[in-house]
Amino acid sequence: MGYAITCIIFLAYSMLITYTSLSEDNMSLVVAGVTLVSVIVAGFDAARGADNKGWLWGILAGLVYAVILLIIMALVLRGLTFDSHIVTILVLSIAGGGLGGVIGINFAR
Repeated sequence: MGYAITCIIFLAYSMLITYTSLSEDNMSLVVAGVTLVSVIVAGFDAARGADNKGWLWGILAGLVYAVILLIIMALVLRGLTFDSHIVTILVLSIAGGGLGGVIGINFAR
């Protein structure tokens, strides 16, 4: 679910960049925002069916999202260096997934 949201938002953003005068200057902010929204949804979805520990299910969903994203980035960029961008992705994924998990476990009840 998280990657579906990511694809839809990135497709819309790329069309905006292509067909309007919008620049790519805010790309890192858009990527961070989309990552956060996507992992919150993924954490919510993962924890919604759980009986307890929604935060843990959410964090796991966020980590899975981040690992898949980092693998894709490594393949596309033909290598990956550990820098602040990677740390930002991991922190957003863990925090957003945990938040989504807390919301999801409480939403199910």
